[in-house]
Amino acid sequence: MKALVALAAAAIFAAGSVGAETKAERGKRVIDEALAALGGEKYLSMEDRIETGRAYSFYRDRLTGLSVSRIYTRNLEKPAANGIALRERQTFGKDEDYYLLFTDTGGYEVTFRGARPLPTERSTRWVEMTRRNIFYIFRHRLKEPGLIFESRGSDVWQNTPVEIVDIIDADNNVVTVYFQQSTKLPLRQVSVRRNPTTREKTDEVAVFSKFRDVGGGVQWPFNILVERNGEKAFEMYSESVVINQNLAENLFTLSTETKVLPPPK
Repeated sequence: MKALVALAAAAIFAAGSVGAETKAERGKRVIDEALAALGGEKYLSMEDRIETGRAYSFYRDRLTGLSVSRIYTRNLEKPAANGIALRERQTFGKDEDYYLLFTDTGGYEVTFRGARPLPTERSTRWVEMTRRNIFYIFRHRLKEPGLIFESRGSDVWQNTPVEIVDIIDADNNVVTVYFQQSTKLPLRQVSVRRNPTTREKTDEVAVFSKFRDVGGGVQWPFNILVERNGEKAFEMYSESVVINQNLAENLFTLSTETKVLPPPK
């Protein structure tokens, strides 16, 4: 009987302790739990990644493209000239002869004709989306000066109990992330992007599902959906994801033999 009373008292004390958390303390706790669920130090030391599957692109919620896709990503030790600590190559088609390359200084669309610089707005959008991606935040930005985490409390999203946290950087950019209470993994993120010229606002939402162990306890979502202003923009269904493959440098640079084409008019 005394043991039951002691357990009950301990439970009440624990509940009271959680309830006494500030928004910042609760937000930081949820973030710490999510990092541990993603793989902890193994996740933080992930050097590169290859995602292989099917990619769908949409315009006004209608399917406009479907392709076998392979996305190569390499993490860098520190941010490059574009402020991003990674490089990315997005290939399309079985032969991978068409791809998008995001380097330190800009993006390129590469075909058999050569490499054409992407419009500045498109490269800038990739940089902003990367910086606000929750998986990039975990890998590269957690110790960024001025970054704060503020809990919005618990809720239910698509019949799933979640913890909601606002991640706010020194420039007052906000990414709102929904973490599943049972697994601690991120399920959804919401952010707002403004066109630097027109100041037009775009609501961007990403949804992550089907997490799997991709090596050493590191968890990664095999299904990713991106929406802009409530309409589907991109969807990726991975069939395989592998990490730490010691990817060659030439995957992320233009060959000296590649002809650089003039930028689009």
